Amino acid sequence: MLSSLFMSTLGRESLVAADDTWSLMVILCAGVAFSIWLEQKYNWASKISGAIIALIIAMVLANVGIIPISCPLYDDVVWGIVVPMGIPLLLLQCNIKKIWKETGRMLVIFLIGAVGTFVGAFIAYYALRAPFGNAQDLAKVAAMMTGSYIGGGVNFAAMASQYAAGDDLTAAATVADNLLMAAYFFVLIAFAGMRFFRKNFRHPHIDEMEAGTSNRDSAQTQAAAFWSRKDISLKDIAFNFAYCIAIVWLSKLVAGGIKGLVPADPNPFLDFVGKFLGSQYVWITTFSVIVATYMDKQVAKLHGSQEIGTYLIYLFLFVIGVPANIYTVVTKSPLLLVLTAIMVIVNMLFCFGAAKLFHFDLEDAIIASNANIGGPTTAAGMAISQGWAKLVGPAMLIGTLGYVIGNYAGTIVGIALGA
Repeated sequence: MLSSLFMSTLGRESLVAADDTWSLMVILCAGVAFSIWLEQKYNWASKISGAIIALIIAMVLANVGIIPISCPLYDDVVWGIVVPMGIPLLLLQCNIKKIWKETGRMLVIFLIGAVGTFVGAFIAYYALRAPFGNAQDLAKVAAMMTGSYIGGGVNFAAMASQYAAGDDLTAAATVADNLLMAAYFFVLIAFAGMRFFRKNFRHPHIDEMEAGTSNRDSAQTQAAAFWSRKDISLKDIAFNFAYCIAIVWLSKLVAGGIKGLVPADPNPFLDFVGKFLGSQYVWITTFSVIVATYMDKQVAKLHGSQEIGTYLIYLFLFVIGVPANIYTVVTKSPLLLVLTAIMVIVNMLFCFGAAKLFHFDLEDAIIASNANIGGPTTAAGMAISQGWAKLVGPAMLIGTLGYVIGNYAGTIVGIALGA
């Protein structure tokens, strides 16, 4: 919008130069801080999500010509360093032994729902390939959303980085995803009150709540404890950064070594093995889970991992909005909204079908589907909001497991569809 003015007066297309790293860092970090503040202070911002707010801020600043659409800070620092560092920190919550022991029936539905997301990706891809017009780009989105709809935003970031999805495409997918989330959570909550679902599923937690025997305050206490300000020391910060950098370094080393072993003209099997085991994100996930599971006592003493990891992912969310052309986002998002809707509907069919088949509770199906599509925090939040205090812990655990599975599943979908 102002690019021509800046070009004539400053000799460049943006007010801030691409090599003015410190000015861009101020805008990046201030934009993320403002998005997080809005999300935590205002209900309307919370419903939109800090992710979308950060993306919109960046998209507007870039499209009017305030900041450049490409620069070393975005490409080399955020995409190349920040995203890989954030993932192992968030995966420190993934103690597989603990998840397996403490989640019970909900874990079964969650895993079946993950299969539903995987299947839904293929259905959506083949249904929309012709109208979308670019099969490879659609495959990239399918891989990104598979990771996201089994795990969460951390998996979306990993798959977007792994498949180098176009910035316009990534922003359009983020917008479509968040628009769908608003409707999806409303539908899940509505299911809990519908006569059809109450007639066909057991619902002990709903009955307990309506009978007045459930203590909603206990759920609120758990939520307050989880999101409250935590103690963190200089040693915690030092160990968190040392750990995540070591994991990324080791993962890149192993992935590069495996890629080097694959012949130049491999058969289909070796091609798949090379692409899957040659992914740094597969190894980041694997090594992180090993640490979280077998060094759980040490991990429990390390504070701040989730907060630091989440902040790093927010920086990524701001950057993906920078190069996004508003016209492309507006025109591409509706079709991508259909893709995400297909994947979510298939996931829900698998989750509620499994609950019916195995005679599990309605609440288990609702929370498991939420943990798939929305991630651990939204699943726990829904359990809290409904007063299902006993399901808050399992919701967090199975949602965290999705962080692990999501990267594997998204990688397989991307390879299979030719992303």
